[in-house]
Amino acid sequence: MKIGVLALQGDFREHIQAVKISGHAGLTVRRPEELAEIDALILPGGESTTIALLAQTFNLLKPIRERIAAGMPVYGSCAGMILLADRILDGAQDQATFGGIDMTVRRNAFGRQVDSFESDLTFDGAPLRAVFIRAPWVEQLGKDVQVLAEVQGSDGARHPVAVRQSALFATSFHPELTGDLRVHRYFFDQVCAGAIK
Repeated sequence: MKIGVLALQGDFREHIQAVKISGHAGLTVRRPEELAEIDALILPGGESTTIALLAQTFNLLKPIRERIAAGMPVYGSCAGMILLADRILDGAQDQATFGGIDMTVRRNAFGRQVDSFESDLTFDGAPLRAVFIRAPWVEQLGKDVQVLAEVQGSDGARHPVAVRQSALFATSFHPELTGDLRVHRYFFDQVCAGAIK
């Protein structure tokens, strides 16, 4: 498959590496013409407000929304989860998203950069070590959204940190930083395989 990684800001290089190690073609996406060439898209971690503003500047906001609406598989990691959310809490005023997942996400829910942490969780039925950096969590889910992993937040409640809705998949953690490719392979083998004919 041709897997694009939105390469406007953030840790897109690590995702490109994970794509290639997994046996797929990894392509950077910075222009609408590049978006048109790919089968699926990864939205990397970074700063969600900056990524959204750059997507507008590079005329990618509307084309990505259109590809999402047409069923293109998309995986969003950390900032990418925020960008796939239909609703954001604690976001910048009028912060744009690509949307698509019927969920409300709280930005920086686990705290600031200094509050970054690692946690063991269960993903797809198996233990996984996850890296959280200024991570969001999911506050509310629509009925069609499947929870794939959750962790306990500072508020004492358990919050979803990996979700899927049809061809859209998001994690609040950064699997590209661990060398464990199971999350990426879940996207390629489960999400993409079911959506790309």
